Amino acid sequence: MADSVTFQAPLSQGFGYGIIIGLGFAFALTMIFITWALKRYQHEVITSEMFSTAGRTVKSGLVASAVVSSWTWAATLLQSSAVAYQYGTSGPFFYASGATVQIILFATLAIELKRRAPNAHTFLEAIRARYGTAVHVVFIVFCLMTNILVTAMLLTGGSAVLTSMTGVPTVAACFLLPIGVVIYTLFGGIKATFITDYMHTVVIIVIIFIFSFSAYATNDKLGSPGKVYDLLVQAAKLHPVEGNAEGSYLTMRSKEGGIFWVINIVGNFGTVFLDNGYYNKAIAAHPVHAFPGYVIGGICWFAIPWLCATTMGLSALALEGTRRISSTDVTAGLVLPFAAVELLGYSGAVCTTLMVFMAVTSAFSAQLIAVSSILTYDIYQAYINPAAKGQRLVWVSHLSCILFAVVMASFATGLYYAGIGMGYLYLLMGVIISSAVFPGAMALIWKGQNWIAAAASPVLGLAMSLIAWLTTTKSQYGTFTVQTTGSNYPMLAGNVAALLSPLVFSPLLTYLFGPQNYDYESMRAIRKVDDSDVAAAAHVHIDLIPGETLSAAQEQEEIAKLNQAAVLSRALTVSMVVCFLLLWPIPMYGSSYVFSKEFFTGWVVVGIIWLFGSAFGVVVFPLWEGRESMVRIVRLMALDAMGRKKQQDALDGDKSHEETTSGVITPTEKVMLKSDTTV
Repeated sequence: MADSVTFQAPLSQGFGYGIIIGLGFAFALTMIFITWALKRYQHEVITSEMFSTAGRTVKSGLVASAVVSSWTWAATLLQSSAVAYQYGTSGPFFYASGATVQIILFATLAIELKRRAPNAHTFLEAIRARYGTAVHVVFIVFCLMTNILVTAMLLTGGSAVLTSMTGVPTVAACFLLPIGVVIYTLFGGIKATFITDYMHTVVIIVIIFIFSFSAYATNDKLGSPGKVYDLLVQAAKLHPVEGNAEGSYLTMRSKEGGIFWVINIVGNFGTVFLDNGYYNKAIAAHPVHAFPGYVIGGICWFAIPWLCATTMGLSALALEGTRRISSTDVTAGLVLPFAAVELLGYSGAVCTTLMVFMAVTSAFSAQLIAVSSILTYDIYQAYINPAAKGQRLVWVSHLSCILFAVVMASFATGLYYAGIGMGYLYLLMGVIISSAVFPGAMALIWKGQNWIAAAASPVLGLAMSLIAWLTTTKSQYGTFTVQTTGSNYPMLAGNVAALLSPLVFSPLLTYLFGPQNYDYESMRAIRKVDDSDVAAAAHVHIDLIPGETLSAAQEQEEIAKLNQAAVLSRALTVSMVVCFLLLWPIPMYGSSYVFSKEFFTGWVVVGIIWLFGSAFGVVVFPLWEGRESMVRIVRLMALDAMGRKKQQDALDGDKSHEETTSGVITPTEKVMLKSDTTV
């Protein structure tokens, strides 16, 4: 019998606490400085609108970077490497393709939300405007369940890796990881998440390059795709994969991998289409930048799990020899840490700790904004204090962030003691939430769906998914345990029932009780918050706070651009989904092709080239879009430091038509636009 791998923390607890607390506070201090600078030089005050929407004018490059960062959870790096270890080369592709199509498809919903409800703060506000309280409450429950499951995965996966790498107790990691994130989110709102998301994305991509070039170019044990290939052939002889073509790790024909693919596709529809964080980014985006931002983000994100897992999961297989990583450690997400230490030793442990910290904190910040937006606008303002102004709403948003962080740290600790890891939650999420995907999307796309269908379909779908999940477990294994309920077949049954049953329930109930024939006017009637009290408290005139103020002609131009983007988005997203789900994987799966050494080398090279493209799309491109604004702010800071205030004011006037870092109109330009409109 093969020996099991024993994990011993290669880093000290002091290092672990230094990363969790020190780096967390470093990001918090950085955001405090940036927030101060934006307030001083761009007149940006954290009003309720700015906290949750960033002025609704973020450009496509920063949107793409934020999407990549928010979608790069701990699971993106850890679970993808785990399925690579279990199923071979099919696992990374099935993970990446099964989670990319949702982001690309979401681009269509992002456009529709901008068209139908231009002033909404959350997706749920649009639901309430169309259907009223009953449907609104149903979707609040499903959206909050999505945020809870995603955050639980972040904390359980991240804490498990930090414990394995540094020896920091899991409970301590669960409670300490959120602290820095909460601080910088409180100071900067969604703007803070965009900026820190960019920083996190840069670090993660650089570390994946380090891992890849080590495994495929410089490592003494591996050092080339050909060497990795030879060791994977030997690994298949030692422990062949049941259900894979020829038992090989070098094939896309994998029975269990295919089952995981379906589960992955279904589950990730829920975590994108029901996560208010993605709607937050769509709302914060400039109308013409929402669609390209999500498409660029989706394409760039694909390379991260694909190359990372192809490198780390397969390196773990190649380097373990006669040892085996236990199934418990695989589920906990410890394949990547094992491979990193085997490849790079101490440096690999440091890189893993940094990368997982970045993945957890960036996604966690998005969850904080998502939940605080729901609690602020869809619960407090909707049902408790409809007359609340900006200052009160900002206070509620801050309180919501703190409470959610404490609750989730406690919940993740409970899951740890219950023996439920990140892998289990990843498979379970579709069972719990995906029944609301179709009715939610149709609320923005299909004018016929009535309120009964929108309210009942998610609930009926959840009942169907739970029945399918538990009855399959009972029939297959006869008992209910974490291991049996977390097996592939029960999870497959539950996930498929959750996603597909509303496709029957929603049309059936719509035509049984009569279509709605909705005109979307009540969505367009959603209004922004009165933030005049926040501006007064900050001693800034409300007209000088950055944001979109457009003339009637400009509004019509924006609407025309959105209509064009809507048509383009449908065509582009469908074609790309066909490529990722049909044209690429299906022929390779159906042919049972086992990779040759040359083909595997090409497979790796394409992944590395794709990651270079991703680096351009989400690292270089956002800098290029914001180059003029950054130069302007640096010049203003330099003038301010030299005490040359008059020159600063003159420069501000000369640059009145430049955009800020987030793409918003400058205060001077805003006043000019208002004057033009008045005339």
